[in-house]
Parts: sequence; structure tokens; C-alpha cells
Amino acid sequence: MKRKLGISLYPDHSDPQADRSYLETAQKYGFSRIFMSMLEVTDGKEAVAAKFKELIFFAKELGYETILDVAPAIFDELGISYDDMRFFHELGADGIRLDVGFDGNKEAMLTYNPQQVAIELNMSNDVAYLDNILTYQANRPYLYGCHNFYPQAGTALPYDFFASCSRRFKEQGIRTAAFVTSQVGQIGPWDVNDGLPSLEMHRKLAPATAAKHLFATGLIDDVIIGNAYASEAELAAMGEIDRYQTAFSVEFLPSASELEKQIVLNEQHFRRGDITETMIRSTEVRKKYKAETNPPHDNLAEFQPGDIVIGNDDFGKYKNELQLVLLPHKDSRKNKVAAIRPEEQILLPFIAPWSKFRFTEKTEGFLIPKKG
Repeated sequence: MKRKLGISLYPDHSDPQADRSYLETAQKYGFSRIFMSMLEVTDGKEAVAAKFKELIFFAKELGYETILDVAPAIFDELGISYDDMRFFHELGADGIRLDVGFDGNKEAMLTYNPQQVAIELNMSNDVAYLDNILTYQANRPYLYGCHNFYPQAGTALPYDFFASCSRRFKEQGIRTAAFVTSQVGQIGPWDVNDGLPSLEMHRKLAPATAAKHLFATGLIDDVIIGNAYASEAELAAMGEIDRYQTAFSVEFLPSASELEKQIVLNEQHFRRGDITETMIRSTEVRKKYKAETNPPHDNLAEFQPGDIVIGNDDFGKYKNELQLVLLPHKDSRKNKVAAIRPEEQILLPFIAPWSKFRFTEKTEGFLIPKKG
């Protein structure tokens, strides 16, 4: 399933022109999905329809898919029914997110609406809610899942619970989504905004790092910035990430040679299938570079988790093998050449046997992949 990047908009708390500018900037960096809140509307049906329709169709011209966040009170406020999706279809919405659930049969029936408006479910409950809906033969292509976000510090999901909830959807082939938070955005649905992540461990992380983590889990298809407006630097950094394999951001030691940088940055790495707990081994590179000399340097101190080491001339057949350190150890036959950024150590557990991975060099503000 192809993966998407998304942004969030809150038309009842923001300026329409600023929203349009944000849409254009995000689209430039590869964003193609919108979470748009309708939870706060109070202007009456005609005014609401005009405001949202204009914004949604502007986004549609830029190639966005828009999911509207709705609640039962909104249906009462606007005088519309869950049994008739024409209102949302006329606004240009591609789907609606149900803030509350029904009995399973109701949700399944909604996925067959003639307007083909997708029905998105709340993923942040580890119960058999989805199983019940699927029992009623829901129309799977029009059934999505999306985690909640949590404006109050300390209230977002712990990782193990998040993973358990997510597997319920992923194992059924349902498209999944979760939120990361901009570190500068101030706009959300409520008057408390300590960031808007799905995972508590992501609250203080750069959104690009949190997005890497969500994609690395293999449980999330779409990553959405929960608050508005993210900075252009944040959007650009997210747009640069590889959505389909982990690409660690690294900082090189000043003594790293051009050969070592080439081995790190220019090759497609993968972990050996017969793994070790001490390091992640990328062994094919030693074959390609077996004729290249690599004198010892930075090889006497104890290596730490996240260090990138390469076999030096004293390592025999293992010369120029790349290893990503998992457990502290010493070995003078290896040169330390770089280290991944500390915050990206959360990605290490997801490099499984045969996992593909790459490295990008940390630069000021952006991560720019080295081209071969």
C-alpha cells in the first residue's frame, strides 16, 4: 500500500488565505492528505458548506485527499444524517472520520454509501470494534483507520498499546494513519495544545523523526501532522524521508575518509539474515570494496549503540564491512566513521533480518541523500 504524508486544517480557528498558502507549501514537499476538523462548527449549514467547500475544492485541485472529522453533535447542528453522505460529497470530501462508533452493522452499511465517501474509524482502542464491523461485510476499500491525537502533555498512547491497536487494522488490510506534531504549530481543535501526536514518545520529536518511526513500524500507511501550521523546514524534512525503508541521519567524524563516506552513503544496505545482537551487519559492501585500502583510525575506544563502524585493513576478509552498533564493544579492527543521531536510535529495533536501510548525511536544517 502506498504511503502518504498529511497535514491538518482547522477552518474554524484559522485564516482561509493562510490555509491555502499552507496547502500550497505542503503540496510542494509531497503532502497529499488532509485531516480537516468539523468539530467546532456553529455557523449554520449554508455558511459552513460555503467555507468548507471552497477550501476542500482548492485542496482537490492540488491533488489532496480530504477526510473530515465529524461528531454526532455536528449532524444535529447542520440538520444532516449519517444515512445520507450527499452533504459531505458536495463539499468535496473524500471521507469522514467517525468520532464515535455505532453497533458495527451501521458502520458497515455506511461504507456502501452511493457517493463512495470513505468511512474512517478511530484506531486508538484495543478492542474488537473493527472485527465486529467486518463481520457485517463492510466495503473494505472505503473503510479507513486513524489514531487519535492528544493535545494534553502526558495523555498520548504508549508504544506497546499503540502497536496492539494498529495491528488489529493492519492485519485486516485496512489503510492506517497516525499523527505526529509540529514543534512550532499553535493551531488545534481545543484551547489546550501541547502538541498533537498519537504517541507520547513523539511529543518533543521533530515531525520527520517521528514519521520515520511510524513508517519503520510497518503499521502505519499515512502520517499526518496534527497541528497547524508546521514550518516550511519541517515540511521539507518530512518530504525528504524515505517512506518505504529506514534512512538513518548520520554525522561523520572529521577523520572519516572519502572511501568510508562512500560506503556509508552510496550503497543500498541490508541486514544479514543470520543476525547478531551486537551489531547490524551490512556485508555485501565488503565484497565491492575488497581491493580498497582502509587504514586504522578511531578504533581504540569502546563503540556505543548507534555508532557506524567499518572494518579496517587489519580485519582480513571483513575489511570494509559496515556495521551499525547495537551493544557496546571494543574491536581495534574496526574504524568508527559516523554515528546516527541520538533521537533516531528508536529506529534500530525495526531493522529486522533482511531489512533494507540507507544513510543520509545530516546537514544544516535538511537531510540530503548522497547520490552515487
